[in-house]
Amino acid sequence: MRWSTPPSVEDLREMADAALAAIPRELREAVRGTAILIEELPDEETLAELGIEHPWDLTGLYRGTPLTEKSVMGVPQEPDTILLYREPILIEWIETGEDLFRLVRNVLVHEIAHHFGFSDEDIARLEDEG
Repeated sequence: MRWSTPPSVEDLREMADAALAAIPRELREAVRGTAILIEELPDEETLAELGIEHPWDLTGLYRGTPLTEKSVMGVPQEPDTILLYREPILIEWIETGEDLFRLVRNVLVHEIAHHFGFSDEDIARLEDEG
């Protein structure tokens, strides 16, 4: 798809919804109740917490308790949330020439993997094997 203006937050929201709808039903059900939000950029507090200097270096973030750490007796402290950051995603899209939908899907799947308790190293290893 060609864009005459930069894709909006709503455009990325639609892509994230389509990507979520395309993953296997079992995985979709496991992330039910997880909010998926599109924001322009990560805030300064998030960047400092993660030790990231530039906001364009973070395309997505999972906030919550991974399924591997949840207890049926536990009381959730805050809702699980997947954040997709529009500007960093668009910068990566421009720099790499990657298909935008594919890029949004990959960021979403990466953050869903964190929901399942995978570390960045686990995800990289799986991506290398694929």
